[in-house]
Amino acid sequence: MKAKKVLEVAAIENGTVLDHLPSEKVLKIVEILALHQESRITLGMNLESKKQGKKGIIKIEGRDLTEEEMNKIAILAPEVTVNQIKNYGVIKKKKIVLREIEPNTLRCNNPNCITNAESVATKFHILDKKPLKMRCYFCERSIEKEEMIFL
Repeated sequence: MKAKKVLEVAAIENGTVLDHLPSEKVLKIVEILALHQESRITLGMNLESKKQGKKGIIKIEGRDLTEEEMNKIAILAPEVTVNQIKNYGVIKKKKIVLREIEPNTLRCNNPNCITNAESVATKFHILDKKPLKMRCYFCERSIEKEEMIFL
């Protein structure tokens, strides 16, 4: 007898689904995208995954993400799959790719950096993507993924 497939998180009619998130990153992504202010979101954490063992999922009803938002997600979780949903079906599926760090996305952790003293937009160069390592354009301090502070 074939096992019945049961959805652990309810389907959405229209919107965006972020799948294959590391469970520990789900709440941080909700925070940096300010999704708690959105109309309706569904979160799943520690769900079974054949590839990851455990995964997280975020379903956002009635909204598509901008490239800037997807880039922020890529900084935190570069293995995410983004599904665009229409009438309960996936119409577009893609993997997020980190291309660059947009200005004013992250704060430099050097207290003496000009970006922390004056009204100057932060800017970072990506040194390595795995593991993620960046360098501040202004003070040249290196920052690793664990040290990041989102603006």
